[in-house]
Amino acid sequence: MIAPALPEDLAVALAGVARRAGPFAAHVVFHPTVGSTNDEAATLAIGGAPEGTMVLADEQSAGRGRRGRSWHSPAGAGVYVSIVFRPSGTEQSSRHGSGPTTTLLTLMSGVAVAEGIRHASALDVAIKWPNDIVVETGVGPRRRKVAGILAEAAVSGGVLQHVIVGVGVNLRDAPRPRELAERATSLEGELGRRCDRAPVVAALVASMAWWRQRMLAGDVPVVLQRWGELSPSSRGARVRWEVPGGTRGGVTAGIDSEGALLVDTPQGRERIVAGELSWDE
Repeated sequence: MIAPALPEDLAVALAGVARRAGPFAAHVVFHPTVGSTNDEAATLAIGGAPEGTMVLADEQSAGRGRRGRSWHSPAGAGVYVSIVFRPSGTEQSSRHGSGPTTTLLTLMSGVAVAEGIRHASALDVAIKWPNDIVVETGVGPRRRKVAGILAEAAVSGGVLQHVIVGVGVNLRDAPRPRELAERATSLEGELGRRCDRAPVVAALVASMAWWRQRMLAGDVPVVLQRWGELSPSSRGARVRWEVPGGTRGGVTAGIDSEGALLVDTPQGRERIVAGELSWDE
């Protein structure tokens, strides 16, 4: 099946950042409607697609977020894109493991998406660990989600083969399930003006390429530092999570070198690498 040609607005915008984006604008597949851009990108990766291969869609019928949740992806209301990453060297080795690499790629992508949105819209977005891009608001829930990131890894024989990073950005307001409506927002809803998809996609791609180069150059501490600057809630926020027999809580204390969230509790410092956190708004 041959994918439709890239719409003119996206083609022009990506051409404008091609020199900065390099491989991240060289292999682009577009679908008006698709089940999941992550699934499409994974199929391409299994077939040998190089790093930077990107799948874009106007609509997802089976978009998903963390922990198997669905990602509401109505037609024309958002930016839905997935990118193939090909870890190499120590990123790929079984000793390094897929967990830390996938986590670091998630955090790097958070920085790239946040900075891309800031550049394209001038909206002062922030990051909430591990993969939410949020807007601080003065009404209702304090942090409202405007974008999300889902990284999915493929490992074979103990070796990390590829990681697919999916990004969903709420471009404009649209009917959402009740459980999402109060905690979600959109770029246009926050800006109070029109926000076209093409500049957002171009800024995201250029930012993703730049920060990926920092990782490949060994500048992971720079990536983590910028993540911390963009994530005020990663320090000093109260969080809770379920443990066998009850609930544990504490105050966030930043992240470590592998991207785990550190939380100071009455029992000592905890290192959170996965699971569901409740944030006191």
